[in-house]
Amino acid sequence: MGWRRSAFSKTRALWLIAALLGASAPALAIEPGIADYKHMGVASCATSVCHGKLAPQSDKDVALNEYRIWQQEDRHAQAYRTLELPESKRIAANLGLPNATAAKICLDCHADNVPADKRGPKFQISDGVGCEGCHGGSEKWLESHAAETATHKDNVARGMYPTEQPLKRVQVCLGCHLGTKDQFATHAIMGAGHPRLSFELEAYTTNQPAHFIVDADYDQRKGKIEGMNLWVTGQIETTRRYLSLLQTNMFHGGDMFPELAFYDCHSCHHPMDKIRWNSARAGAGIKPGTVRLQTQNLIVLQALMDAFEPTATKQLAELTNALIRAGQRDRAAVNEAAKALLNWLEPRDALARKQYSSADVIKMRKTLARYATSDKAGDYAAAEQIVLGLESLSYTIGDRASKKAALDALYNAVKNDTTFSPQQFAAAAANAQRSF
Repeated sequence: MGWRRSAFSKTRALWLIAALLGASAPALAIEPGIADYKHMGVASCATSVCHGKLAPQSDKDVALNEYRIWQQEDRHAQAYRTLELPESKRIAANLGLPNATAAKICLDCHADNVPADKRGPKFQISDGVGCEGCHGGSEKWLESHAAETATHKDNVARGMYPTEQPLKRVQVCLGCHLGTKDQFATHAIMGAGHPRLSFELEAYTTNQPAHFIVDADYDQRKGKIEGMNLWVTGQIETTRRYLSLLQTNMFHGGDMFPELAFYDCHSCHHPMDKIRWNSARAGAGIKPGTVRLQTQNLIVLQALMDAFEPTATKQLAELTNALIRAGQRDRAAVNEAAKALLNWLEPRDALARKQYSSADVIKMRKTLARYATSDKAGDYAAAEQIVLGLESLSYTIGDRASKKAALDALYNAVKNDTTFSPQQFAAAAANAQRSF
C-alpha cells in the first residue's frame, strides 16, 4: 500500500513553521553514525539514473523519484534557504551574528553541517538538510546500494542510517526538533525571533511528503512498523531526551538563571487578561505564577499508563509533580528528579515494542480524548500533543476521514497559542469525545 499522507489544513500547517525554521538535521552528539563516513552530497543522488527521475518507476523496489520529491515538496530542502529570509537575518542580527548562513548555531539544524573532512566533492552546505542528513554518509554505500544484489542489511553495514527503525528515526529527528547536549533552541534564540519548537514523531512522519512507499516489498526488506508503535516510541524517546538534557550544562551552566527553554513557554507567555492558572494542573506545592518545567510528553505517558498499565499512573504523576517542584529549587534537585523519572521510564521501553490490536489503539485514542476534556490538557503544549496523538492514532486505525470534523474542531482550539483557552479546548474535546 502507498504511504499515507496527511491532509493537514492551513491551520495545521502553522506547526510546520517549526519544521521549516528548525528542520531535523544530524544529531551528531547523539547519533555519530550519521557522520561516520563522508557525505557525498545531494547531487550524487540526483541524476536521472539514480533518484532523480521525473516520475515514479513501477518496476523497481523504490520509485527513483525521491530527489524530486525532496527538492520540490520536502521542507528539509528549504531549511538552508530559510536562513536567507529577512526574518532569519533579523534573528541573526538580534543574536549578534553577522550572517545566519555561516553561523554554526544556525547551520547545525538548517543544513547537513558535518565537519569539513566528512564532505565529499559534490557536497554543498546550501543544499540544506539533504539525503545524508537522515540516511547517513554515503561514502561506502553510494555505489553498492544500487546493485541488484544489494540488501538493506548490506547498506546499513556500510553506514546507511536505519531510519525505518522507530527508535533510530526519533533519535536523529530529535537532534533538532528538541536538541542535544551540543545544540539546542535556547530561550535567547527564541527571544530573538525563532519559533517555539514542537514535535511528535508519528504526526511529523505522516505529514512529510513521502519519498518511499510502504508495501509488501518494503515490509520484507525493512520490517513492518505500525503507527501505534511509532507514536509510542516517539513519546517515550522524546521524554527520555528531555530528561537527559536536564542533566547537562545545556540546562544550567552556572549562570543566575537556568535555560528557560526547558520550561513551559506558556506558563509566562500569555495575555495578562487570560489567566490560565489551575492548581490541580500545576501540581501540589506549586504557587500561582510559577514558571514550570515542560511536562507535555509526561502527560501523554500518563494517558498511556492509564490505558495499558493503570497501576503505574499514580507513580508517574507523583514523579512528574516532583520534577515541577524541583524546577523551583536548584540544579541538583532537577537532576535527582530527572534521574528518578528516567529510572521509571526504562522498563516502559517494552511498550514501544508491544503488539497492539485495533482494539488497543482505539482504547488509547479514547483515553487521549478523555484527557483532552480534563485539566490535564489545560496547558497548551499538552493539548497540542494530545491533538497530534489523536490524529496519529486515527491514521493507524484507518478512520481518519470519518473523524475529520472532530479533529478539525480540536485543531481549531489549539491553532493559536496566544489565544488558547483551556476551557474552550475542554469544551471542544467534550463535543468531539463521542466521535472517538
